[in-house]
Amino acid sequence: MEKNKKTDKIEQEKVEVKKTEKVEEKKIVETKEKSVDKKEPEKKVETKEKIEEKPKTEEKKKDNKKPVKIVKKTDATVNGKDLHIGRKHAVAICNFIRNKNIDDAINLLNEVLKYKRAIPMRGEIPHRKGMMSGRYPIKGTGIYLKLLLSLKSNAIANDLELEKFKLYAMANVAARPHKRFGSGRFKRTHVLLKLISKQKVKKQIKEIK
Repeated sequence: MEKNKKTDKIEQEKVEVKKTEKVEEKKIVETKEKSVDKKEPEKKVETKEKIEEKPKTEEKKKDNKKPVKIVKKTDATVNGKDLHIGRKHAVAICNFIRNKNIDDAINLLNEVLKYKRAIPMRGEIPHRKGMMSGRYPIKGTGIYLKLLLSLKSNAIANDLELEKFKLYAMANVAARPHKRFGSGRFKRTHVLLKLISKQKVKKQIKEIK
């Protein structure tokens, strides 16, 4: 009997210990949940504060930017490199265009395309109507027209008055690549077109004199 009583007491003690452990676990879980609920609104508040701070920093960065100085250009240039034109035709077209107004030069080249006006050339070339010798280099005039139109658009973008400017044209020999077969070579030239103010031209002439 005494043994049975002892075993009953031990079992009761074990049951009580388990109950106390369960109660403690419940308390720990409740305290954790409360702490999580308290921390969440703090995070939200912190994020709002950060969002409010960001535009301030962005405003400071914008204020620190230096104003960009826009330099007004007094000239307009176009560089045509490795163009598929012969040197002789390129030089003749440059001489035909040089020291003229850009609109007049465009109109003259359009007349050349329509075979109404020939470009004067040197050498043993047959004479044309109204001149000693000349030709109609259609391919070269088409390339020069594209360059002149791009030059005109550059001048308009730079707010230049076209009436106060003259054309400066120059052609140079470029590297001539070999053809696929044989010893032949392609014709290539560099072309520079530039609008120069008439006042600068007058000053240069005076300095030369």
